[in-house]
Amino acid sequence: MQPPEPRLRFAPSPNGRLHLGHAYSALLNARIARTLGGDLLLRIEDIDLGRARPEFVAGILADLDWLRLSFDEPIRRQSEYFSDYAAARDALAARDLIYPCFCSRGRIAAEVAARQARGVPVPHDPDGAPLYPGTCRALSADERRARIERGEPHTWRLDMPAALRTLADPPLVRRFSPEDGAEETVRADPARWGDAVIVRRDVPTSYHLSVVCDDAVQGITHVVRGQDLEAATDLHALLQHLLRLPAPAYHHHALIRAEDGEKLAKSKGSESLADLRAQGVTVEDVRARLGF
Repeated sequence: MQPPEPRLRFAPSPNGRLHLGHAYSALLNARIARTLGGDLLLRIEDIDLGRARPEFVAGILADLDWLRLSFDEPIRRQSEYFSDYAAARDALAARDLIYPCFCSRGRIAAEVAARQARGVPVPHDPDGAPLYPGTCRALSADERRARIERGEPHTWRLDMPAALRTLADPPLVRRFSPEDGAEETVRADPARWGDAVIVRRDVPTSYHLSVVCDDAVQGITHVVRGQDLEAATDLHALLQHLLRLPAPAYHHHALIRAEDGEKLAKSKGSESLADLRAQGVTVEDVRARLGF
């Protein structure tokens, strides 16, 4: 069987303007797509309806055009595919691999604090957050159903112990080198994420669920993204196994950092590409600064 044609994607969220870190990732994706002779797609990851804005989508398109980047059609907008993610959620729920969680952030924080006060060790996920203690995992099916029917707000969490029982061996992650395309396979460790939230309260999905569904639907063969998402790949490999989805190869690039060493972030007000343009910085300046 012939291997699929290479296909990559750049997938920004429209909750602010793009900065140099986004520019680096987009340009690197474009370079690798050219090297592999494949397609480059644009995905707008706008599941966060409270923060996504039409003007930010327009800004993303303007920034990418300024960077002289072009993408193969069509552009996928996640907010148009909530029914697809809901179907994936239902498939996991039908196998009792996820469960509704009615705990607020305050309640979770209080439970974690109480455990720490008793001297009980509290493990943390790769992002540094305390692992969910599994409070709602023990609820009966009848209680879960009754609380949902009463309209109680809830997320859906992965039942990590149940998910791991579906595995004969740990899931594998393929890593590839952007220099020569060489691949290596490493074992994932999804257990370190605990009972992660797979479906948010406000929409029928999460970043983790959407990204694995979208990569499969769009036929993505190579994922190029920042090192800040490298640990999440372990969780994505597990979801791909549970949903019987194909798994791309991954490369996680170094992050572009500010002068103080902190990573650039829209939430921190990092200088945007639009700000740089307003200061007279040219696209040639940006490309040269980023090594392109």
